[in-house]
Amino acid sequence: MFIIHMVDSTVKKIKSHAANLITLCNISFGGAAIMATLNEAYSYGVLFIFIAAFLDRYDGKVARKYNQESELGKQLDSMSDIISFGVAPALLMYESILADFGMLAMFFTILYIACGAYRLARFNISEATGYFMGLPITAAGTILTVSYFLIPVVNPQFYFFLFPILSILMVSTFTLKKV
Repeated sequence: MFIIHMVDSTVKKIKSHAANLITLCNISFGGAAIMATLNEAYSYGVLFIFIAAFLDRYDGKVARKYNQESELGKQLDSMSDIISFGVAPALLMYESILADFGMLAMFFTILYIACGAYRLARFNISEATGYFMGLPITAAGTILTVSYFLIPVVNPQFYFFLFPILSILMVSTFTLKKV
């Protein structure tokens, strides 16, 4: 009887922390993407951002399934998003294609990260609706990461348009239906 109670208790604890554990894995892959980028392992950086995106897709679903939505989870998810879809993709693209462009490249990279942080903060203090206001940072970060595959076929100046467009879309006030 004691062992059954222990197993039940352990399963309940795992369920109660499952979403946050997935989110922590997300932020870990975002951190790994940053480290891979700093070591010029750009393909691994791309892979780790995509894994983070996969995990980000499921942390909220798991939280809702087990009725474990919390303010802690919401804040942790936003911190994870700024690392995995703000800093990691921006640094990946800066290091892989823009570093030789000096201060202008730094400006656009920082602008993207700052707009992503602003968008997440605005999301965290807004009322929950069935809509996103502005482009979610997860979408912007995924677009930026996918653009890595365009490096061989586009002019590097393309990124001087992509970074500010994604930045503006994140902080804009248009609405998108959540899926």
